[in-house]
Amino acid sequence: MEFNPDLALRNIAEFRAGQRKEEECIPENLKAGETYPFLKNGQRLYWLHGEIPLLETAGEGKLSRPKASVVIK
Repeated sequence: MEFNPDLALRNIAEFRAGQRKEEECIPENLKAGETYPFLKNGQRLYWLHGEIPLLETAGEGKLSRPKASVVIK
């Protein structure tokens, strides 16, 4: 069994352009301690016992440096 080492979401501009659902994108103003919904297509396994990095993706393996550290609940 293999776990995804990070959570990679799209830029919020893709939601505004009608290309993605809001839950597929990084919220514009992330705030520490807040809870945000997210959506990923397909089956994935995420680490649920600690923090993982939140990255922005442009697709095809193009990932940003970590934007935040998140806990999936």
